[in-house]
Amino acid sequence: MPVESGSSAASRQAKQKRKSHSLSIRRTNSTEQDRGGLQRDLMESQDSKLPVSLRSNLLDLFGQIEREFENLHIENLELRREIETLNDRLAAEGQTLEGGDLAKGALKTKASHSTSQLSQKLRTTYKASTSKPRSNSCHARVGGPCSFSVTSWELWGGDSWIVSSFKTTTSRAVCQLLKEYAGHRDGIWDLSVSRTGPLVLGTASADHSAMLWSIETGKCLLKYVGHQGSVNSIKFHPTEQMALTASGDQTAHIWRYMVQLPTPTPATDLTQQQQPPPYEEDGELSDREEPDGEGEGPSECPCVRVAATTLRSHQGVVIAADWLVGGRQVVTASWDRAANLYDVETSELVHSLTGHDQELTHCCTHPSQRLVVTSSRDTTFRLWDFRDPAIHSVNVFQGHTDTVTSAVFTAGDNVVSGSDDRTVKVWDLKNMRSPIATIRTDSAVNRISVSVNQRVIALPHDNRQVRLFDMSGVRLARLPRSNRQGHRRMVCCTTWGEDSASCNLFSCGFDRQAIGWNINIPALLQEK
Repeated sequence: MPVESGSSAASRQAKQKRKSHSLSIRRTNSTEQDRGGLQRDLMESQDSKLPVSLRSNLLDLFGQIEREFENLHIENLELRREIETLNDRLAAEGQTLEGGDLAKGALKTKASHSTSQLSQKLRTTYKASTSKPRSNSCHARVGGPCSFSVTSWELWGGDSWIVSSFKTTTSRAVCQLLKEYAGHRDGIWDLSVSRTGPLVLGTASADHSAMLWSIETGKCLLKYVGHQGSVNSIKFHPTEQMALTASGDQTAHIWRYMVQLPTPTPATDLTQQQQPPPYEEDGELSDREEPDGEGEGPSECPCVRVAATTLRSHQGVVIAADWLVGGRQVVTASWDRAANLYDVETSELVHSLTGHDQELTHCCTHPSQRLVVTSSRDTTFRLWDFRDPAIHSVNVFQGHTDTVTSAVFTAGDNVVSGSDDRTVKVWDLKNMRSPIATIRTDSAVNRISVSVNQRVIALPHDNRQVRLFDMSGVRLARLPRSNRQGHRRMVCCTTWGEDSASCNLFSCGFDRQAIGWNINIPALLQEK
């Protein structure tokens, strides 16, 4: 009969000790008979009303889960060691490895579409949340007992950040991180800058609240807590101090605000203060994680609890809302596959815009004309024309192969659409049979925005990056991101605030913070 050597026995004991802290169910390298005896001992030692057969099946399933987690953990450790080795070698040689070279190595062999699918599940889970209890941290749980968090998947090698960790960036713009706006207890889905004084930044969060911030000081000025679900979007009235928010509680709210801006302090460049490498690509997650506590946000922030107007008629999550030109009507987009047009003064439903085959993801209005564009998971976006009161036309555009996450108007005659198929396309309103420019990226694109003055597109990505392109599809810059600055989770939205004295671009993400940036693009590039 074979005798187990001393070295193998010691190895087995060490392995058991390392795993004892992770799960209460321990495995050994013994035979199936010994494992069955261990399960019986566990069942006999615990008082439970479950049948023995059911408890035995549960223990077997938990053992399988533990093995899966162990394999993923080992894989993660190996990938980390390879990355550290490559980084040390490159630092010693003073060279940079291009992302294309990784095609020959093991780090790129498992690149797949699973990361974007997980991100879609996370977005669906949180945007549909109502008053149900949430976990203490900003980790969207998906699936059953063996569910994974955002943190886990990022640590276990989502293909995007591993592949792009070694890419170089040649920036054509000067990008500085100036201000961080922290106070939400959960991920931030959307943000917007007021169009009339006082100039404030608004954020919409999965923690059921919307906040208004002083752009210059980063201080919370007001908090709206009238929704019973995740707040999915926020937009400001074009001329009055009113805000429009859309929520997972199947309603949209219009509420008034009055704020007094604090005395601004000189803006400082946080990029230079923290002294990271100029454009350090996706490294490991920062040790500076978000707090797990359910705090109440900024202690001195006043609250508004009641809406001036509540818009009800959707049968699903209201994912986005926007003001039509003039501010007398609003449009809402919902997961019930319809967009609704409301009269603000009477709260009455004017039109129901139907035709999409799947849930809507976004809606946007033209800044100077009565035009609306809606995007959907059916891979299309639709242009609705209300310029003629007697005739309401609609045009359907099929330019993407996956969910269209957003489509926005520019100040001119263009529409820009972004998708989970990792592309952004620029369209001419006068001839929309085919795009005039296509931008291909390495990660799913979320809610994009276009600068009015500089005509620059800001792309927020699932892989925590924000990239800038011009209208012809030329890449201008990637916003600085490292372990000590930038977003540490999926970036959900960007918006431009070009009337601000300091920050002119803002981004928000699932790391519970919004960031104010100063983007300076040389005049020569703007002319091109």
